[in-house]
Amino acid sequence: MTKIMIASGMSDGQIETAVEQLRAAMRKHRDEVQKDVAQQVLGADNLGMRMFIVFRELAETMSNIIVRHVKVDRTKTPQEVLNATVRKQYTTQGVVDAMPRGKEDEGEVVFFKPRPESYDRNGCISDDSLEKEFEFHGLKPCDPYKLSQVNADDSAFADEHPNATHWKDENGKWYYAAFHRWGDERYVLVYRDDGDWHGRWWFAGLRK
Repeated sequence: MTKIMIASGMSDGQIETAVEQLRAAMRKHRDEVQKDVAQQVLGADNLGMRMFIVFRELAETMSNIIVRHVKVDRTKTPQEVLNATVRKQYTTQGVVDAMPRGKEDEGEVVFFKPRPESYDRNGCISDDSLEKEFEFHGLKPCDPYKLSQVNADDSAFADEHPNATHWKDENGKWYYAAFHRWGDERYVLVYRDDGDWHGRWWFAGLRK
């Protein structure tokens, strides 16, 4: 089976096209912003990043791939990592204590949704089938440390993108960490479970 590798970043030509469109829009609507106010906006912190976030969000709505850059503190205990997300915790302590820590302190986390054909007729996917989807996308499951950091950095991310990762122990049993929101409660689950995943979930991977 041919793997779908995560595409590389934007080309210089694409960046120039985006800048040209922004330039054209600003010139067309220049009378809508007063000069002194425009100068104040130009002095705003992280103006370029704020403008890029709009572009990135639009790109994410047009694909089933979301990328987040994180930096983790691997000196923290697994419990401290979960505490830093400031979420209601539904966990088994032994599973939390044994969470994989990963190796890299900094890098990208790639979120994806499995291909439609990977779900069963009930709209669910098993952990074994999910592992094949990681392989298909050229990814390996993200460690819970990095996934927790994504949700600590952006507490609202899981509101619209419930996200999870899984791992297997030496006996072949599956475990998982999952972030979601129910009503007003943002929560994290860390358990051992052989249940299937519904189609609403996004899964976190790392490039191989």
